[in-house]
Amino acid sequence: MTELINILFNPLSNGIMTVLTGLSVVYWLFMFLMGDGVHLFDADADVDLHPTPDVSDVDGSHDIDADGPDHPHQHTDSDTHSEPGFFAKAMDYINVGKVPIMLIVTMFKFIGWVITIVSSLFIDVASWGIKSVLILIPVFIVTFFFMHFLTKPLARMFKNIGYNGEESHDFLGRMGKMRASIEGKKIGSAEFIIQQDPIRLNVVSHNGEKIGYGDDVIIVDESKDKKYYYVTKEITIDNI
Repeated sequence: MTELINILFNPLSNGIMTVLTGLSVVYWLFMFLMGDGVHLFDADADVDLHPTPDVSDVDGSHDIDADGPDHPHQHTDSDTHSEPGFFAKAMDYINVGKVPIMLIVTMFKFIGWVITIVSSLFIDVASWGIKSVLILIPVFIVTFFFMHFLTKPLARMFKNIGYNGEESHDFLGRMGKMRASIEGKKIGSAEFIIQQDPIRLNVVSHNGEKIGYGDDVIIVDESKDKKYYYVTKEITIDNI
């Protein structure tokens, strides 16, 4: 028993992954005891049939060739098309959106935990001291590529039972905080708290006015192609 505990928590890299995996186990036990875990496989869940834009985390802002909210019918696919960023491509590679995100996170932790434990049996990582945490870098990289193949059959299974993504939300009227500065036709990102979870959305200034980083905003409209939302500054005592 002592030897098992020593393997699970020594070196430091093993301990970190053991704790992270343990937290996921506690999460799933809690969810199933509360009766919420069964909804993971509920084919009749309220889902959004088109991908929502919150899956891409936009850092900074960029220009769009659009005519603004006053001319919504002048948008074309070529005008608003933008190449998915690195983060969005990485999430798609491990089938985020096709498989429930918490299931993917749990699998990632578990696979990473197994690889970390096994590697410590063949490599004298314990002699590295606190630097043993550095082995988690290649472990995470290897785990990421493993996840692509492990989630493929799950993606097919969830597709067959009617799963099309996380539960949809009505973002209109939501208040959040800018995580980029936008002006005119620039697309930036804003963070909104939805059911205690922070979600970033692509946003554009509704009337082209400058909205700075950290400003409080409110969503007033959505683009026709559903790729971004129009926001205005939230009216407060400070900016009246």
